[in-house]
Amino acid sequence: MKQVTDSVLMIRPVAFRMNEQTTVNNYFQEELSGMLPAAINAKAQQEFDALVSQLQEVGVEVVVVDDTPVTDTPDSIFPNNWISFHDNGDVVLYPMFAENRRAERREDILDILEEKDFVIENVVDFTSAEEEGIFLEGTGSVVLDRVNSIAYCALSPRANEELFIEFCEDFDYAPVIFEAFHTVDGRKELVYHTNVMMSVGEHFAVICADLIEDKQERKMVLENLRASGKEVVLINEQQVAHFAGNVLEVSGTNDKRYIVMSTAAMESLSAVQKKQLEKYGTILNANLQTIESCGGGSARCMMAEIFLPRD
Repeated sequence: MKQVTDSVLMIRPVAFRMNEQTTVNNYFQEELSGMLPAAINAKAQQEFDALVSQLQEVGVEVVVVDDTPVTDTPDSIFPNNWISFHDNGDVVLYPMFAENRRAERREDILDILEEKDFVIENVVDFTSAEEEGIFLEGTGSVVLDRVNSIAYCALSPRANEELFIEFCEDFDYAPVIFEAFHTVDGRKELVYHTNVMMSVGEHFAVICADLIEDKQERKMVLENLRASGKEVVLINEQQVAHFAGNVLEVSGTNDKRYIVMSTAAMESLSAVQKKQLEKYGTILNANLQTIESCGGGSARCMMAEIFLPRD
């Protein structure tokens, strides 16, 4: 079992914009006034292509699939919400809160991966939960410590507790469940995805523990992280707003480690926090300003890690 992979799936957008169906509980999204949709999409494509190039340059295998113009899928750039890949050959499909995000799930993507010699043994499909209004949005809602078989989940309208527990039972993960709140226009709102406030690497974890208001829950989460051998890098709410929690450790040439994040995230970190992270990998940052503003997600959301075995 590995925590870090050298292969990721990324979906190049064709109609990226602020998704009106997700703004109801993703408070990180904002309208870019004065920009036409075509200009917003072109800018998002530039940011996407630049991140792909940076990853490829350091030896990360990036499977790039173009989104299809046939569907209205403005958030297709964030595939980690609808699919995850596991080292036993399992692929998991997840139920999505926004109706127009459900069209992101494409069987042809599995064919593309098999053509690249990835082995798919089994597809585990939780998507029927959508009919009951129950959602669990992939590794957005669930942050996995794969090596220690621990799954972290901040409950929200997009992360159902019962379905999360079912996922943990099916995949043999110990569930760590909590609620996290951030301040939006002076009121407290649930954080919509766990992975905007925390990330688990092989030997470190980035987390905004301040957002876990219940002291017992906060203590439990931090104890689990430390007991599993992680150095905890604490970030604050302002850094969460700059997507400093939305980071991913990947492996490049000769298993060299990189911690991928946006430029905004990196610039929000203190010198001490950067030093903590740089013990475990080189920080690789990309300007994702348009994607972050309109999409309300960042670097980690753009990469669905591929842990599947190879032929």
